[in-house]
Amino acid sequence: MSQAVKDHAHDPKLELIGTGLKKRTELALADEFLRKAVAFTTDKLKNGRLDAMADIGNWEKWRERGSDIRRHTINHLDYYLTQFTDNVAKAGGHVYFCNDGKQAVKQFIDIALANEAKLVAKGKSMVSEEMHLNHHLEEIGIEAIETDLGEYILQLAKETPSHLIIPAIHKNKQQIADLFTADSGQKFPPETKPLAAYARGKLRNYFLEADIGLTGCNFGVAESGSITLVSNEGNGRMVSTLPKVHVVVMGMERLIPTFDDLEVMLNLLARSATGQKLTTYTSLVTGPKRPEDLDGPEELHVIVLDNGRSAQLGDETFQEVLHCIRCAACLNVCPVYRHIGGHAYGSVYSGPIGAVLTPLLQQDMKEAGALANASSLCGACWEACPVKIPLHDMLVHLRHRKVQMKLTPLVERIAFRTFQTMFGNVTFYKMATKSAYYLQKPFVRGGFIRKGPGPMAGWTDARFFPMKPKQSFRDRWEALQQELKAGGGKTGGGAGAKQAGHDGQRGNGR
Repeated sequence: MSQAVKDHAHDPKLELIGTGLKKRTELALADEFLRKAVAFTTDKLKNGRLDAMADIGNWEKWRERGSDIRRHTINHLDYYLTQFTDNVAKAGGHVYFCNDGKQAVKQFIDIALANEAKLVAKGKSMVSEEMHLNHHLEEIGIEAIETDLGEYILQLAKETPSHLIIPAIHKNKQQIADLFTADSGQKFPPETKPLAAYARGKLRNYFLEADIGLTGCNFGVAESGSITLVSNEGNGRMVSTLPKVHVVVMGMERLIPTFDDLEVMLNLLARSATGQKLTTYTSLVTGPKRPEDLDGPEELHVIVLDNGRSAQLGDETFQEVLHCIRCAACLNVCPVYRHIGGHAYGSVYSGPIGAVLTPLLQQDMKEAGALANASSLCGACWEACPVKIPLHDMLVHLRHRKVQMKLTPLVERIAFRTFQTMFGNVTFYKMATKSAYYLQKPFVRGGFIRKGPGPMAGWTDARFFPMKPKQSFRDRWEALQQELKAGGGKTGGGAGAKQAGHDGQRGNGR
């Protein structure tokens, strides 16, 4: 094994699973390559989306239509789940509803054991990551191989995805070459062609030998019971046609009513995700192989996962999170994700959508709720979202929920109560602002606080904090007003007061 892979085997990122957000973030920020790689790739994806938006024209109308489709579907989800299930059954498939990941894993294992499966070839599926399916299959001796190239690289590295659509966004060619060298026993250069050729040859055998092919589901079409798969690699079609059994795992919200709706969603998904007009491969699977078909599985099983999704139905604040089509556009514009990547979120779902979705699905505000603070609340995620999910508003509501549940640190609660008292009383406010000038003096160097105490330490680790001037704006305003009166409005001070008054009016208006 190469030294790079040995080092990777002890990668501290892997040891921090389950630790706090702050510690995971510090580790990510210390990884210079990760920050550069994530920034470069997200910029490329973001610019591709902007070009694709301009190309299609009337982008806001497309967004509005996509939002309407998702809202209608989720508002009538029970109806469309029933219609979808009936049509899958009519086409010869089987549908199973599972309340949580544990139940979904058990259902998959039951299908695998019934078919005496030893090898599962997997297409890209975030829901299978949510279920931790690979780990459970390994425990009972069933080998599961990721066939998406990025996922395959991460499987060799024993890592989880760092991005919804580009899982290995944080890896460079040298790291991938080291992983392939360790896997094959032959030396690989950090060049795209030989690396891709090795992966293609290795994965081809898995497609041919697999007992079960597993995929996710981009959209389930209720009117026909069809499964829609989109990818830029051919593995999705291989996995869904070559093995004798095809198992689909999908979140219960991933439905649309009709093929007309599918046309809208495919246009939005491809442009928002990668800036393409359409993804390279778009496959529609309706039931298992028919007698007249040349290829296809003998069995089709669809596992529909709830895992906390139904808890958002009827919630005016959070129901719209179920509108998400997993395009990752919000990740690509998020200033926080840009700097820390996906692993710092400690969840299958990263970025703004992950910061909202994770605590809701896990129903865990104590640990996962901390993700709501991993945001600048700039609203860039909403502007990029093709179905107009107000993620920034949801993050504020999650923060409010944490406060209501008294899950914020005691020191923070005391600080805000003090703040409320001081700023709610004019006398206290004046005392606080005047005393602040003197209290800051021990920390001021050259007009700035360069190493702040307590809560200010985090701020001053990355920037200097300007010192508070001795004279506040209110005091200065009062002095200028008096000077103006004394000079009859004709002194230089009067002119200054006039300008200050203009600035003050702007400030008050704001």
